[in-house]
Amino acid sequence: MACWKKISGLGEFLDLLVTSNERHNLVVRAAAIERIISGEKYSQIAKELWLSSQTISSIKKALRERSYKSYRERGKSERKTRIYSRDITKKERKSRGRSVRTKYGTIHMP
Repeated sequence: MACWKKISGLGEFLDLLVTSNERHNLVVRAAAIERIISGEKYSQIAKELWLSSQTISSIKKALRERSYKSYRERGKSERKTRIYSRDITKKERKSRGRSVRTKYGTIHMP
């Protein structure tokens, strides 16, 4: 609870800089940091603070790296782009007969 006491002591200063929702998020994240450091399990932290395991994981990662990056910021550098389809050349395609479209999808007739 030491983190909470430090943050609550800055009440007037925080009122100038952040909204009440942002202030709430800061307090919850500070409480999560304190519990992560004390060694509590993710499930227990999530249950008590109403946080998702992904949020707790990102907070722990921020502690490790000593900087916080949002999911959107991490997406620009860390996440890989998805490949939605393979580029199939004509040689790789197998002749499976004549394609017929049905209400259940495309089927191949011999």
